[in-house]
Amino acid sequence: MAKKIYIADDEKNIRDLISAFLTNEGYSVEAFSDGDSLFARFAEKPADLVILDVMMSGTDGFMISSEIRKISNVPIIIVSARDSEIDRITGISLGSDDYLTKPFSPMELVARVKAIFRRIELDSGVSSPRGRYVTFSDLSADVLSREVYAGDVKLDLSPTEFALVLYLAERSDRAVSREELLRNVWKFDFDVDTRATDDVIKRLRKKLNAADSGTKIESVWGFGFRLAEKKE
Repeated sequence: MAKKIYIADDEKNIRDLISAFLTNEGYSVEAFSDGDSLFARFAEKPADLVILDVMMSGTDGFMISSEIRKISNVPIIIVSARDSEIDRITGISLGSDDYLTKPFSPMELVARVKAIFRRIELDSGVSSPRGRYVTFSDLSADVLSREVYAGDVKLDLSPTEFALVLYLAERSDRAVSREELLRNVWKFDFDVDTRATDDVIKRLRKKLNAADSGTKIESVWGFGFRLAEKKE
């Protein structure tokens, strides 16, 4: 069955262009002129991926992304004419998985969509140096199913959150810098403020605490993060 993609953009020519390219690649696409309509449809019938413009009538794309993230871990791509560093960080912090600035090549968007689906569905244990299962303390990450458990509790993680947990678990013998995470998890190839990592770390800490996990994410002052076992 074709993957379902929802698009929200207030510019009809952009909606039509994106829809045409994605449909041509075999995806099933529904387009909306505002984020509120997309969210209403998503609440009724979730999609496999969402593409959101930021500046639309009604609720903006950032807030729609945040609202979707409260009910689903569906991959979200932000497309926006706003290309400042803070806008990118805001998009990632509120739960989006990628950020593409206008004007952009439709083929680049298609490539990013495919990359996200590949990351979710086509990864195998070969992609991890430790094999299919990566463990640390009570955490167990399944690279193939892309699920993480804290003991017997399944953590409800977005694709970016999963990638971050897996990256830290694979390197649990050392601290990982914010810059390394931005480069290898977010795939940012430019210098950005590192608050994007901090905000996602905060979300992960809340989920670990809610699961009463024996694992915590420690901050390494002035550098980054590492996984550690909670002490009794």
